[in-house]
Amino acid sequence: MERPKMILAGGNGFLGRHLAQHFTQLGYQIVVLGRSASGHTVQWDGRTLGPWAAELEGAAVLLNLAGRSVDCRYHALNKYAITRSRTESTRVLGEAVAACRNPPAVWLNSSTATIYRHTPADEPANTEAAGQIGREFSEMVAQKWEAEFRLAATPHTRRLVLRTAIVLGPDGGALPMMARLARFGLSTPQGDGQQWISWLHIADFCRAVEYLIAHPALEGAFNLCAPQPLRNFEFNALLDRHYQPRWHLPQPRWLLEIGAFVLRTETELILKSRKVVPQRLLEAGFRFRYPSCAAALHDLLPHLP
Repeated sequence: MERPKMILAGGNGFLGRHLAQHFTQLGYQIVVLGRSASGHTVQWDGRTLGPWAAELEGAAVLLNLAGRSVDCRYHALNKYAITRSRTESTRVLGEAVAACRNPPAVWLNSSTATIYRHTPADEPANTEAAGQIGREFSEMVAQKWEAEFRLAATPHTRRLVLRTAIVLGPDGGALPMMARLARFGLSTPQGDGQQWISWLHIADFCRAVEYLIAHPALEGAFNLCAPQPLRNFEFNALLDRHYQPRWHLPQPRWLLEIGAFVLRTETELILKSRKVVPQRLLEAGFRFRYPSCAAALHDLLPHLP
């Protein structure tokens, strides 16, 4: 029996590696679209149609993870690159799907939980139905990304938008750096520490994607995050409890701004308040293996180098 094929566009990163492993174990044939060809990776540039488009023919799943990292300074050139990498990859995938005689059954396109505006401490969490969409740069990028996805003419392909929060894993994403800093005393609140963090264990990320694929009635936007967001000071307290550093260094906003400038990044990545809950996933019957951040970190931190 022929194995179902999953196409991972931009799938050579942290999330793509884990999805490939997860779905290989489920019996899928994995094809990655990446910048250079090697092994199971087929070359594409994320902008133009080419021989890679033939891989979509008859695929069971197309999942687009392509997009330039936002871990950089938000000057005009980087803003343009961040936006273009997301919208152009989505547009060209839509063209490829539309040209298929036997298009993919389902197309999942990345977005981000950052589409919602900074959430003040006393406001309710953002759901798919009642979330407060923001108007700052990162939020506008997400809106353009999703708008490009909606424009694709793919009537025979079910489509889902993945508004993914910070994914925690032992071998990529933000957690290894956070843990490294915590070991050296930077397990203190960042800024005033009141900002909300929405997050997701890497295992639950893969399981949620599997669940969405397996339920053909599900489509549209889904928040991919754990059901229990927490404050920045609470998250850092969990790291502190695990590493128990000898000293604690304060992290006021002005110091974070200097550090972000030196490291060529933006403080938004740690100071923006993201309070998001996965209402549609929960209503659809999905059950999280790690609903609390304490349980997630208890599982992950011992595996960090």
